[in-house]
Amino acid sequence: MHADFSVELGRDDPALELPWNSGDPHVRYYDLKNHPELVDQIPEAIAHPELGSFLARINAAGFPLATAKCDAWSSSEVAPEEEIFGDRKFVSYIDLVFVNDEDRCSLEKHEALAKELCRLLSHSPEIAATAEFVIRHCYYHQEKATEGGGLLRDASLGERELREGEFASITGFCLTAYVSGFGDSENNPVHRWTIALNLLKHALVQLTRNR
Repeated sequence: MHADFSVELGRDDPALELPWNSGDPHVRYYDLKNHPELVDQIPEAIAHPELGSFLARINAAGFPLATAKCDAWSSSEVAPEEEIFGDRKFVSYIDLVFVNDEDRCSLEKHEALAKELCRLLSHSPEIAATAEFVIRHCYYHQEKATEGGGLLRDASLGERELREGEFASITGFCLTAYVSGFGDSENNPVHRWTIALNLLKHALVQLTRNR
């Protein structure tokens, strides 16, 4: 299984907001860490139970990661370097974030996680599937400070005191995981995607146990 990662932190690169708002009431953010039962309301998780299982495991109580956004779709747009795997694919992406504020603001933590995931997945069985990880900025919108204020950690500003009643928006990072399974007229790409997604889930569990 091929696995690689990149860092996209340029001014014009996509960034995540948490929580996010699409403007469409049917496409919304679900806080699965605090409300795991909401996974049953995510259309992609309903359509693909394997994705629902992944979301439930990563958002389990006590797990150091959470998910922020996801999608899954079939595609016949196969890049030239992917043609060796087949002429069609099934793709999903999942935005992963650390639960701990300090980890959220650590580029080193995100790079270390991406590198270790690539190392583990590259030793997995040879299947027509890929995992691509992208480190991006994430703007974490928080509650107003409670009485007495508090300490705000920001990846771009460092630490500063947060005044009482001030609304905090922290610039940190997230890790977007793209998982693709490939196939052709005789092989269903969803089957290979399912295997790859399960491999990613087990790799995340293994790495966080060793933290």
